[in-house]
Amino acid sequence: MAKAKGIFKREGSPYLWIRYTGPDGKQKKESTKTTLKTEAEYLLSVRRKESMEGVIPLKKKDRPFDELAQEYLEWAKRQRSYRQKAEQIKLLKEEFKGFSLKEFTTKAVELYQSKRLEAGKKPATVNKAIAIIKHMFTKAEEWGWIDELTLKAVHRVKNIQENNKRLKYLEPEQEAALIDKCKAHLKPVVITALKTGMRKSEILGLTWDRVDLRNSLILLDKTKNGERREVHIVGSLRAVLEGLAMENVDGHPHVFHDKQGRPYKDVKHSFGRTCADAGIKDFVFHDLRHSFASKLVMGGVDITTVKELLGHKTLTMTLRYAHLAPSHKMKALEVLDLKTGVLASNQK
Repeated sequence: MAKAKGIFKREGSPYLWIRYTGPDGKQKKESTKTTLKTEAEYLLSVRRKESMEGVIPLKKKDRPFDELAQEYLEWAKRQRSYRQKAEQIKLLKEEFKGFSLKEFTTKAVELYQSKRLEAGKKPATVNKAIAIIKHMFTKAEEWGWIDELTLKAVHRVKNIQENNKRLKYLEPEQEAALIDKCKAHLKPVVITALKTGMRKSEILGLTWDRVDLRNSLILLDKTKNGERREVHIVGSLRAVLEGLAMENVDGHPHVFHDKQGRPYKDVKHSFGRTCADAGIKDFVFHDLRHSFASKLVMGGVDITTVKELLGHKTLTMTLRYAHLAPSHKMKALEVLDLKTGVLASNQK
């Protein structure tokens, strides 16, 4: 069905929508609440006539939050994060049962923030819930369900500061147990992380044209900080990569891939199960990077070198590991004590 100018279909909505210039000169979008073109054309002509006459349309219907939640979940079905959103929205529906969209003020959302924190939820968890609320109301405004003032009130809520200084590392026996419990597809991925400190995205996106086994280097062009980085291939990692190269008879471009040659999108679930099997709790894949850096610092490698090996843009991020080098501090104190002792001897 050909659409007249100003009439369009919107993803996630079964109805036809109209677009017109309001009496204030701004573009307006509105659901016609019908699938019939003739009815949509009639409403569009009415709105255009009202606009020319300077008539401001009646205020939008105040809808219940439950209706927005239902429509938003329909819209979000195609998204990869749908399951997580559905779980969060279930909690939001329980919390805001009976609320209308106009009742969502800055204060109402901030009170919800405080309630979740008081219930023991981590700031990151609460921030995710608030992000979903904000996006729900962004879609509501796009769908013509709320006005701009309500949207601004919700978006005025600030995120809670998160403590991102998580620092966990594996003891030698834990590292051995983890590798031992890894399935065949996961083991080379984990070994690469432990031996290089590379980020998960860098590892899973690694292609053979970036691996130089002759010179024992991995060349990373696309890194988080946007700078090119060289990663050295040492120890058991070399044997792992050489083995994968020999097995890659079909010439798949990615180093880590499934049986069909498709690169792994994520290893979150398999890694979590492996940690559980190895008896390691509260440990995520990114902690392998922390473990790599921690071992370097505890082994006496200077913090600047660790920064370069991790690919940190500034020293600030790397300094989180500095406290793991107590031997350096002790040596400094011993030097001071030695000098003090010499001075004391000379004064006798």
